[in-house]
Amino acid sequence: MSGWTESEMMVVAAARRLTDERVCFVGIGLPNIACALAKRTANPQLELVYESGVFGAEPARLPLSIGDPTLAAGAAAVTGMFQLFAYYLQGGRVDVAFLGAAQIDAAGNINTTVVGDYAAPDVRLPGSGGACEIGINAKKVFVIMRQSARSFVPHVDFVTTSGHPPGGRPARWGAGPALVVTQLGVFGFTEGVMQLESVHPGVDIATVRAACGWDLEVDAAVAQTPPPTEAELAAVRVLDPDRTYLR
Repeated sequence: MSGWTESEMMVVAAARRLTDERVCFVGIGLPNIACALAKRTANPQLELVYESGVFGAEPARLPLSIGDPTLAAGAAAVTGMFQLFAYYLQGGRVDVAFLGAAQIDAAGNINTTVVGDYAAPDVRLPGSGGACEIGINAKKVFVIMRQSARSFVPHVDFVTTSGHPPGGRPARWGAGPALVVTQLGVFGFTEGVMQLESVHPGVDIATVRAACGWDLEVDAAVAQTPPPTEAELAAVRVLDPDRTYLR
């Protein structure tokens, strides 16, 4: 099973970061497969929480959406959305939320609402769903997304989920993202500003900078992300045989 794609490397790198987490709120899109992979590899004890009202999901296959019936089978609890958000999320019982994004900026502000002017957008995106509340109430936020100069922008067109406030001031609305994983590398935050921590195999820093709309800060000790193992590749390919997420 030699060789892997950019998307496979991204999902594997994201799943590994859930090794030490317990309760994870799963966002739609790429977070779905990253969290499902973590459950099968890095952290079998991970408790998956879905916006539709499912806590402790044990899906037998990759869910097609947050409302997929496979989430209910074997779950610890199936409740209404109000109960999930009020008692689990706002109750401080979610350790990490894994979200996707259409745009992100250096402060970690996330846009999943519109590209362009809100009143007359170039593209209308799926919207917040629960992402705003999830970002505010989860103890930490991880992001997985595909990176380009169009998605890593100087200023997001709309703040759907708030990032870090300027100047490292204490956040009023959530702690801001702690991690961003793309097909090129892994990013963290220092004093509220995103910086490159590792590049994936075969990727150089110049390529990462070219796919970023601002002057990206680079960790002095930037590392290389370890490549996927045979077991990780096997698991991710079983999860997504039709390449729904791994295109």
